[in-house]
Amino acid sequence: MAKIKIEGKHKLSGEICISGAKNSAVALIPAAILCDEIVKISNIPNISDIDSLEEILVYLNTKIERTNDTVTIDSSKIENKEIPEEMSQKLRASYYFMASLLGKFKHVEMYFPGGCTIGERPIDQTLKAYRSLGATVTIEDNRYIVDAKELKGSKIYLDMPSVGATINTILASVKAKGKTIIENAAKEPEIVNVATFLNTMGAKIKGAGTNVITIMGVDYLHKSFHEVIPDRIEAGTYVIIGSLLGENLTINKLIPSHIEALTSKLIEAGVNMTIGDDYITISAADNYKAVDIKTLPYPGFPTDLQQPFIPFLTQCRGISTVEETIYENRFQNIYDTNRMGANIIVKNNRIAKIKGATPLQGKNVTATDLRGGASMLICALIADGTTTIDNIKYILRGYDNICEKLSKVGAKIELI
Repeated sequence: MAKIKIEGKHKLSGEICISGAKNSAVALIPAAILCDEIVKISNIPNISDIDSLEEILVYLNTKIERTNDTVTIDSSKIENKEIPEEMSQKLRASYYFMASLLGKFKHVEMYFPGGCTIGERPIDQTLKAYRSLGATVTIEDNRYIVDAKELKGSKIYLDMPSVGATINTILASVKAKGKTIIENAAKEPEIVNVATFLNTMGAKIKGAGTNVITIMGVDYLHKSFHEVIPDRIEAGTYVIIGSLLGENLTINKLIPSHIEALTSKLIEAGVNMTIGDDYITISAADNYKAVDIKTLPYPGFPTDLQQPFIPFLTQCRGISTVEETIYENRFQNIYDTNRMGANIIVKNNRIAKIKGATPLQGKNVTATDLRGGASMLICALIADGTTTIDNIKYILRGYDNICEKLSKVGAKIELI
């Protein structure tokens, strides 16, 4: 089984370029099958989740070509078949195929999606939207059958601003008859990216990025070329690393406004950084002070950066508080972080108290999930000695060439 081995305490300098956003790309690819012609998408990250989506496309008899960071998708001969459980359970984003196939064929059969075990991840809001559009939903154990004679526009209020439910509702509504209004919609940049992609094909979507999105159904979507936005979670992860180990380290090809919730907290802790139009340059300092964070939907502090932020807080003087409001099982990384020397107490799986600053020591640790794996990687980079990270399939799901990117700026890291 593959592992990552890291020798800690090496300063990092140079430039790290951010790849396309995982959470955008994994929705754009399923969205592409709604098109009635050929689409091209560039700035696709080189991560295992994309491989899993390609596997589903090939299974559905969709033609896909990958050249460098660009994919070309031709779904003119797509077959609407039940997506097997072993495919759907490889990643959470498989359920975007449910929405696209429903929107295209008015019928879909597949199994409950997989992904990281970071807590309850129900799809009830997505199913609520399908029913509002006129579909019937049949659930047989872990299998879903969604069918509609016709999809009709409707007003849909999401009980919580879920990114997945918002995107799924958009995908299912694009070819529905009439107007669909999504209220209490999520506002994440990835949603804007997906809506823009569909609009370039001829969809009529307004309000993406706000809490009310309006979709006027269309009958036909034409060819398009689209670019994935930079990955704000990858960018945030490297900005955190730069705050701990940077020597004039530049994180390039990002959108600074997408991670303001993070950078404002780093600045509050005492990090000095230069923020440009599409880059951030950082040199690490001593004597950072404790700060508190609370995860919230965008533009609040991202739940996906909560775990990578934990190693930074272990190096801050005083007691920091982390409140996780999105997922109830997102402190799985704390066990190994404490084994490495941190002083963290978790209460009710929702609040973590981090007492710092504490030196960390290299250990053999495990990636429990994608962002938890990133957290352990950051711990390893700042620890004395050598750390080996097991179960790294999670890290490779979401970080494009992470070992190569860190090696080029001075990290002693290798994929075994």
